[in-house]
Amino acid sequence: MKSGIFEHVEYTGHEQVLACSDAASGLRAIIAVHDTRLGPAAGGCRLYPYPDSAAALTDVLRLSAAMTWKNALAGLPLGGGKSVILCDPARKTPALLAAFARQVDALGGRYWTAEDINIGPVDVEVLAQHCRFVFGRTHGGAASGDPSAFTAGGCLEGMRAALEHVFGSDSLRGRHVALQGVGNVGIELARLVAEGGGRLTVADINPANAQRARERYGAAIVSPEAIDAVPCDVFAPCAMGATLNAGSVARLSARIVCGVANNQLATPPDGAALRERGIVYAPDYVVNAGGMHNASADIFGRYDVADVWRRIRGIRATTLRILRQAEEEKRPTSEVAESMAREIVANVRREAAKPPAPAPAPAA
Repeated sequence: MKSGIFEHVEYTGHEQVLACSDAASGLRAIIAVHDTRLGPAAGGCRLYPYPDSAAALTDVLRLSAAMTWKNALAGLPLGGGKSVILCDPARKTPALLAAFARQVDALGGRYWTAEDINIGPVDVEVLAQHCRFVFGRTHGGAASGDPSAFTAGGCLEGMRAALEHVFGSDSLRGRHVALQGVGNVGIELARLVAEGGGRLTVADINPANAQRARERYGAAIVSPEAIDAVPCDVFAPCAMGATLNAGSVARLSARIVCGVANNQLATPPDGAALRERGIVYAPDYVVNAGGMHNASADIFGRYDVADVWRRIRGIRATTLRILRQAEEEKRPTSEVAESMAREIVANVRREAAKPPAPAPAPAA
């Protein structure tokens, strides 16, 4: 069996894949730069106790490609990249974060890192002490702060687009939303759903998170194993990726899937399976781009929260365009979204390949 990076099923022409280690701190990390044609690669760092390096490599390759498509469809002049640290969160130390930050800094701005699972705002500030290329900061002139509310707000825009597409109205009133994962972003999405008049059922591997959703927003609680089978209008994956697989897609009792988790589809055929079941899937990297709209202010050196929310509101129109085109072409929405993103990136290549315009003729 072929097992090299270039033969990996998730390798899609990545420009750079780096294995990073530091004996003193115990760092083991992978940085994947997928594409920089639109601009420097940007994407968070995930710290997770992967079972092995093969699982970590699969995750970082998928995540970095999704960042290319996310930034392209969001209209941001940024490429796609991602990084993962192989570590038990209980063993995370400032020394380990510093060692990782130095690896990123050595890339000279080709890749910018930020928070992700098990890397929070406090950790981002530690990274920034050792690296110039960190975004989503809570300190500094253009600091954008915690992106949770912005990510949830963008997802709400995508959810409203899907509701309009399926039911003819974007209202959440009376709609039942099943939330898989109510951490920092999930609880913000729960708040927005509740404020819109929606009914909530939640599940989380941390019982305290689920209890918080019940106390604040009257959510019903089910086990993590049962959440995907809850009869509802919208199933919202907001935890780890790859939760939409052959088994869970078959169990779904929702008309819409729309959540903030990255890489929700375990494999590309799962997007087709959702379509075959008549379930409308709002592609994750389209609807979860709100956090990127906000956090990227650190990269560009300016922050205007009103402009951030203006761009986040545009997620609704982008989502609706994808859903309508997928319906017209009888294709999975995941396939349509990626095709659109690839075309944006390809257009940059075509523009760059054009010969320069001829100089004007000298005046007679």
